[in-house]
Amino acid sequence: MATAPRTGREIGWLPRIVGVVVTLAALGLLFGGIWLAVVGGSWYYLLAGIGMLVSGVLLVAGRRAGAWWYAAVFVGTLAWTIWESGLDYWRWVPRLDVVLVLGILVALTLPRLDRPAARGTAWGIAGAGVLALVVAFVLAFAPHGVTGPVDDFPAATASTVAPAISSGSVPGASGATQPDADWAAYGRGQDALRYTPLAQIDRDNVGDLERAWVYRTGDLPEERWGAETTPLKVGDTVYLCSARNIMIALDAASGEERWRYDPQVSDDAIPYTAACRGVVYYETPAAPTPAPAATLETEAVAADAPSARSTPETPQTTPVPVDVAPPALADAAADGALCRTRILQGTQDSRLIAVDAETGTPCPGFGDNGEVDITEGMGDVQPYMTAINSPPVIVQGVIVTGHQVTDGQYRWAPSGVIQGFDAVTGELRWAWDMGAPERSGRPPEGETYTLGTPNMWTMASGDEELGLVYLPMGNSAADYWSSSRRPFETPYTTALVAIDVNTGKPAWHFQTVHMDVWDYDLGSQATLVDFPTDTGTVPAVVLPSKQGDIYILDRRTGEPLVGVEERPAPQGGEEPEMRSPTQPHSLYHTLRRDDDLTERDMWGMTPYDQMACRIQFRQASYQGFYTPPTANQRFIEYPGYNGGSDWGGVAIDPHRGVIVANYNDMPNFNELVPREIADARGWLPRDQKSVRGGSMDQGGSAEGAGDPQIGTPFAIDVNAGWRLPFTGLLCKEPPYGGIRAIELATGRTLWDRPFGTGRANGPFGIPSMLPVDIGTPNNGGSVITASGLVFIAAATDNLIRAIDIETGETVWSDVLPAGGQATPMVYEADGREYLVIVASGHHFMETPNGDYVIAYALPARE
Repeated sequence: MATAPRTGREIGWLPRIVGVVVTLAALGLLFGGIWLAVVGGSWYYLLAGIGMLVSGVLLVAGRRAGAWWYAAVFVGTLAWTIWESGLDYWRWVPRLDVVLVLGILVALTLPRLDRPAARGTAWGIAGAGVLALVVAFVLAFAPHGVTGPVDDFPAATASTVAPAISSGSVPGASGATQPDADWAAYGRGQDALRYTPLAQIDRDNVGDLERAWVYRTGDLPEERWGAETTPLKVGDTVYLCSARNIMIALDAASGEERWRYDPQVSDDAIPYTAACRGVVYYETPAAPTPAPAATLETEAVAADAPSARSTPETPQTTPVPVDVAPPALADAAADGALCRTRILQGTQDSRLIAVDAETGTPCPGFGDNGEVDITEGMGDVQPYMTAINSPPVIVQGVIVTGHQVTDGQYRWAPSGVIQGFDAVTGELRWAWDMGAPERSGRPPEGETYTLGTPNMWTMASGDEELGLVYLPMGNSAADYWSSSRRPFETPYTTALVAIDVNTGKPAWHFQTVHMDVWDYDLGSQATLVDFPTDTGTVPAVVLPSKQGDIYILDRRTGEPLVGVEERPAPQGGEEPEMRSPTQPHSLYHTLRRDDDLTERDMWGMTPYDQMACRIQFRQASYQGFYTPPTANQRFIEYPGYNGGSDWGGVAIDPHRGVIVANYNDMPNFNELVPREIADARGWLPRDQKSVRGGSMDQGGSAEGAGDPQIGTPFAIDVNAGWRLPFTGLLCKEPPYGGIRAIELATGRTLWDRPFGTGRANGPFGIPSMLPVDIGTPNNGGSVITASGLVFIAAATDNLIRAIDIETGETVWSDVLPAGGQATPMVYEADGREYLVIVASGHHFMETPNGDYVIAYALPARE
């Protein structure tokens, strides 16, 4: 017997309200779907919009067919999701969440649209939908994107890979090995292994870590915060610098302040970020003991004797009276005990400062009462345009320093000259100006070091025995335009340069990007190891890059120890004649994914923001890796300029032979903006604006978000994380960052997993508070202990973690009071092992501002 249609009173209000909601949802898919189809994208959204619109209209009319139309849309969406995404969990989220929630509501209308017997069916369908949502929520906490660990993880031995030089030579101590308890240089040693032989904290007891002490620097910049500091520990003292270069000494066991020295750095001098990544510890050589007068006479006579003259076996030398110390040592002697050991730093207003390590008193024999101005010879320099934000390196008594030149302002910005200063007196030993290679000192009066040359803003590493300093070089000024670059600067752009500290001249260089217009400057400190080969170990550098490639080079010659292959690169863009036909690719290891981005990789929390990202993807220029920059059309840069591997670098366990690398996996969404349009938008250099008016002064805005690049035809607009403006979510599907263990000898991946949870991140800038391993952007590096723990903060979830090096599993974590965008360090004091992290946050990473120095240790023994 046929069932009579239900009346309007029987149908009620629920189907009509649900119908309106479905109709509105359909209109968004329909109009967005038309747009996406027109630009060559997926037709799903258009077809789903049509189906949902029919469903919504029928539901408003009280027709049961509306439910069946919606069921068809749901089944079609499920089939399309499986076809396009396979079993990739994160791809399912935006494709099904809204469709599933609306499906539950539609199911609840069935008792009103159909005979009463449909009530059980309705509740069954709705219950299944709710169960699916619960399962999806639970699955979010399951590991995704995890590789390994391998079954044959390298065991720790005493000789797997010998650490370079001494696994941590003390600057100024002629390569002597530092005590196990200390952390005497930024990367612990000049080799930058970031490995400590301490093993008191291990897998079994790390869960008992507690805060042993907390110190506050009191230095909290209101804008552009991000100190990025790694302290040092020598003897019983911890040394560090604050965001604005206040130098501080703390008791290593208690955290009590011993002294502080404030060089009074002005806020006007802060470049993109108020960063002081660390200080340098140096022991001055002792002056020689005067010899008896008789000895002097004998040596003087011997010098004139025929037997002492030059022969092929015994070269002629000019005798120096041994009771007269060299000038540097004489100045040190004049200081007396003051500054026998000293702490040095570079400042954001471009000074080198040396203070006594015991008292914090400026060293009177160093420069002008403890200060050297590195801008001498650079001409008229705006206060914010040059800054030393990374600790210099000292090799054979020479302080080698580069400096940051603020990106994106001027093509003819201040020079990126590299300078070497006497570590005792502060006198200039040499200057490497690639535009004047014949000159080794300052330019003549009225001239300047060559403008616009590549700079070295990050950390160098050094080989005391070879007398070489390894400089990861940046780009020429105006990162995204290359037509005005000169032949003498192009070989050194985005290249590792080995400088001879005795001459200030390059011994060799190795370029990782040809004619870089992607801001792929080398940000990672090179790490020194003795690399195993078939013919024995070879002195090597491990060089990570922002593109994700890791290179292994002979540190004596720069020759690759593992192959580097030139592969064809995309052509075209705004200056096609400048694009290199090929780009180098390391055959050792890459942190970069193997394939290019596709429309399917676009993401969001709903189909709507995902659809918007798909439209943007289709409208942009994208030819894969090294897509040339374009104007009046966005171009996709992937990986983005934050890496791959950025200034956090890698840590290496020399006894297991394992590299630990955290990395980013995000694209940039960029555009070259013609000069007249940039001028109309008011994109001016900072010195032509009010202090708060510039694009670089707006809190967490990306570096390059509206940079004028004066002196070129185009400004640059960088969307660093490729975010949608409304939700603030990233357009690429997770993960956005990872951490990986790599076998040093072979380049084999031992394990790999997303790094960072969503607990402090969410749509509309609202923290989700969910500890889901989604993999977040990260800045800062890791350290490894002999007990097999990896300590790292870096991610945007404000956690510091201990990770088991053999499995990649997190075995301990603690919530920091501010962002942990700094590399931690480990030391021992009074028989107790400490883990220390500077939690200062970072404006660009959008983590909370802070001034905390936090030390963790196991509970003190009674």
